[in-house]
Amino acid sequence: MTNSLQPHGQNRAPLPPAQPPASGVPSPRSPQEQQNKPTKSTKSTKPGKERDSFFDNAKYLAIVLVAMGHSWEPLKGDSRILEGVYTVVYCFHMPAFIIISGYFSRSFDMRPDRLRRLVTGVLVPYVVFETAYSLFKRYGDHDPGMTVSLLDPWYLTWFLVALFIWRLTTPLWKSLRWPLPVALGIAMFGSVSPEIGNDLDLQRVLQFLPYFVLGLCMKPEHFRMVRTRKMRILAVPVFATALAVGWWAVPRMNTAWFYHRDAAQELAAPWWTGPVMVLALFGCSLLLTACFFAWVPRRRMWFTALGAGTLYGYLLHGFLVKAGDFYGWFEPKWLHRPLGEIFVTVVFAGAVTFLCTRPVRWVFKFAMEPEMKWAFRRDAGELAREREMART
Repeated sequence: MTNSLQPHGQNRAPLPPAQPPASGVPSPRSPQEQQNKPTKSTKSTKPGKERDSFFDNAKYLAIVLVAMGHSWEPLKGDSRILEGVYTVVYCFHMPAFIIISGYFSRSFDMRPDRLRRLVTGVLVPYVVFETAYSLFKRYGDHDPGMTVSLLDPWYLTWFLVALFIWRLTTPLWKSLRWPLPVALGIAMFGSVSPEIGNDLDLQRVLQFLPYFVLGLCMKPEHFRMVRTRKMRILAVPVFATALAVGWWAVPRMNTAWFYHRDAAQELAAPWWTGPVMVLALFGCSLLLTACFFAWVPRRRMWFTALGAGTLYGYLLHGFLVKAGDFYGWFEPKWLHRPLGEIFVTVVFAGAVTFLCTRPVRWVFKFAMEPEMKWAFRRDAGELAREREMART
């Protein structure tokens, strides 16, 4: 399959992602929310800490959409309807995930223990999976020219690079008076700067930045505003309209705009369309993300616990997609018909669900959440906090 966050036919791509920050997206709890009493929509994971079922549900549903979108990539060229649905999904699934990431990064600072968790939970998995994906491409696709380059993320690993950079800059965004307008300005600048190149996939880092900063600026009441019966009802015509527009736009618009990977000039568009599209897509993405959040269940569901393992599903399902691409699994003609497209969608939704389960997380924890105590010194402040927690 071609990469799902880049123009069709290219091999470089991202894409769509917990436990403590180790799982990429921070744990769905905040300092303020930890003080609240448990409700029917929360589940205790550790003494004194509560997980909000809404955010776990949202992360799981978002990662399912990511996997489904990847599975559609090799099929969508044969179906205008499928490509229209693909366009709509790509308009909001990563923005939703990134907003949640920003929301639960609000407490991040340069405290040593948090920096250590950022390294072990984001940077180390990036090194491991960037290496693994590059080698898989080299030998699975018989591509001897594919090398391991930690400066040029391939396929899914761009998100880890972006999350690492965004979270490191969190204290700066929290100190600004108008962080969101500044982030939008940076994204607009990136959209007209093709000279940025592919290093660290900085185009995506910059163009998706406003969603992360928006998450940093959000408060619990902002999510409550969209979790109402009225919003759930309004979301129906909004999504119906979006699907109609997506179908109409298929032959008229380059889907690569939704990947946020390229500057306007690289998409053969006038430079001024870059800032315009950044603002237009930001507005459309926020509208659809709000509708998505309105539909996310607030109570505990059968899949709620899987929300803690979305990074596992995100990073591991890519091997299935690429294996299908390398070994021709998507080539049978019947898969390119409506029933075949539905079959592929169900298979990949089930596969990513399995990859988020506890047994899979236990097997791959060494790569996703290594403790690496041997690599870090413990400062006096951390030891004091541990003693205080032991006493309480």
